[in-house]
Amino acid sequence: MKQPALGITSSILVIAISLGFIALFAFPTFATWVAFLTICFIPMQIVISVTWGCKHPAFAAKLSQPAKGILLTLLALIVGAIVAVVHFATVGGRVNPPPPMLAMCIISSVITTFWLAIMWGGWPFTALIKNPVAAGLLMLFACYAINYLFFRLFFDYSFMRGAPVYVPSLDPHGLFNAWNALVFYLTVIAVMFVSLNFDLWPFTASPALMQQPTLGIVWTIVILAIGGLAFYLGVNVLKMDVVSFMVRVPIPFIFGTIITLNMLHGSLFSKLTQPLKGLLNTIASAVIGSVLALLYGALAPVVTGVVQPGPPSYDYEIWLASALLAVTFPFLILYAEFFKMWPLHRESSQSAPPRAE
Repeated sequence: MKQPALGITSSILVIAISLGFIALFAFPTFATWVAFLTICFIPMQIVISVTWGCKHPAFAAKLSQPAKGILLTLLALIVGAIVAVVHFATVGGRVNPPPPMLAMCIISSVITTFWLAIMWGGWPFTALIKNPVAAGLLMLFACYAINYLFFRLFFDYSFMRGAPVYVPSLDPHGLFNAWNALVFYLTVIAVMFVSLNFDLWPFTASPALMQQPTLGIVWTIVILAIGGLAFYLGVNVLKMDVVSFMVRVPIPFIFGTIITLNMLHGSLFSKLTQPLKGLLNTIASAVIGSVLALLYGALAPVVTGVVQPGPPSYDYEIWLASALLAVTFPFLILYAEFFKMWPLHRESSQSAPPRAE
């Protein structure tokens, strides 16, 4: 099976499995424990697929499929379980079910890992440490440390005061409304995915710019500027509810880019050159992500039951965000990167296409 048929078939398969998995849980359980636990192993997925290129650890990388995919998955699950226990005991204050503070902190840890692993290429850890396994694990630890500082500095939950889910002792009382902080961060990282659709053009026009830490610095400044403008236009100018904006703009685009680059291997417009290729990939990612978000939303009553949209609880928005990025996203990466779409495709005959992760 060749692209794009391979990616389309694989995506349909994974989406069906994801929706079936979601259907196993009642909404309160899915929106808290299930989403929290699945998100916990995504940063390690990023380390394995991006920093290690699925080539480490050696004992797993040298195996053939499906053994390789199984071992890499087990590794991600083990590290994710450790992350879950530590965060539940610290950020979450051992509160059952996981409160919004814990949920948002663990979500932002994924964004921070994308930032260090992709935009900074693991620098300075990959430059200072020759052992790629050690460099990746140290980078992951740094991601969680930096993310915790961001969480303490920027997230404030005072607007939840009086709500049953509000835990005063867990509120870091940061600089910004927690929803605004999280959605801003998501919007900024969505711009990073735009860059991936363009294969890092126009940065690639300058060899000096493609060296770390220059690339990380410049890329960070660019996505902060563009992402900040997009957030301002959507939330402040167009007066969109910030949570509604989240599930209508950055989340569908990120999800669509995973389909376009990871599942379809950038095959839709592979014969074109930049910047036209990037422009069409970006449009395709936006359209695919938006259509799938609408599809998921339409299926929500069937899969989980009726979930009400809007404030104060944002049940529908939380369900949609969790279904797309907490469940289907990691399942897609497992199949595309860890298992290399086995058994639909043989890894030995696969080229090295662009990746969003």
